Amino acid sequence: MPGGGIWLLDVRPAALIRDADAVKFAAAREVAVICGWRHSVVVGLRPHVYSVLDGPSSQRHPMKDPLSLQPELMALAGQGEMQFGALVQATRCEVVARANAKHLLWHRRLATDLGSPLVDSSMVWSASARGQS
Repeated sequence: MPGGGIWLLDVRPAALIRDADAVKFAAAREVAVICGWRHSVVVGLRPHVYSVLDGPSSQRHPMKDPLSLQPELMALAGQGEMQFGALVQATRCEVVARANAKHLLWHRRLATDLGSPLVDSSMVWSASARGQS
């Protein structure tokens, strides 16, 4: 975590948590405290997270770039933070650039705020420009 903090996360769908699990969570919390960690039980994701991850994950597989749009996208993003829509519109082929930009987001070459759905007004930047590569 930022600042060097460590979290122990119990991740389980809410429907699978039973009364007996309270003891297990309490034991895990005590172990975390002894180790100087923080503890939390995660029972699901905020609704928008699925839509944020869905777009880029659709482009997670290896892809060919015969139009060399990925270097073009990285050069544009390297100039500074810009809106996702403006980034892809600034290329030679917006439709193909959109898929390539999502691929770059998934592979952490481009970055965005995952706290909101990915839309044309979402700000994106080069991950290496902020030391996140």
